[in-house]
Amino acid sequence: MKDIFSIKEAIQKIEHYCAYQDRCHEEVEQKLRSMKMDSEEISSIITHLIKDNFLNEERFACSFARGKHRIKHWGKIRIVNELKYRGINQTLINIALKEISPDEYISTFDSLAEKHWESIRETNIQKKRKKFCDYLLRRGFESNLVYEKVKELELL
Repeated sequence: MKDIFSIKEAIQKIEHYCAYQDRCHEEVEQKLRSMKMDSEEISSIITHLIKDNFLNEERFACSFARGKHRIKHWGKIRIVNELKYRGINQTLINIALKEISPDEYISTFDSLAEKHWESIRETNIQKKRKKFCDYLLRRGFESNLVYEKVKELELL
């Protein structure tokens, strides 16, 4: 990788970077800093990217939420925390969460919970319950859903 980029080269490279996958402002800033651009150049490049629709935080947040839920089976809490970590504001986070339909969310949760319950090979019911709850809470599902599900599965 070259040490010094002209603004034109940096714009071309960063446009390709943004076109490949939706990015948040923070990721783009980090990339530009790694290309040794100064803060004035970074702000002008980001303005160009927003104007030409290469960079759109709402689009990023929505695709992030959809992808992490459908592919990685994350719950809303984990998605919200990851978006906050990336510097996305609460309004955009709320819009992004609307991308996940309640029916899809519950069916993903149910199938993941049932599959995990069956896979735990623990004879002690307290340990099994703890492993189950810890797993689903780490995935970012709401505690009330997890505890209701564990009660339901223990009765089966």
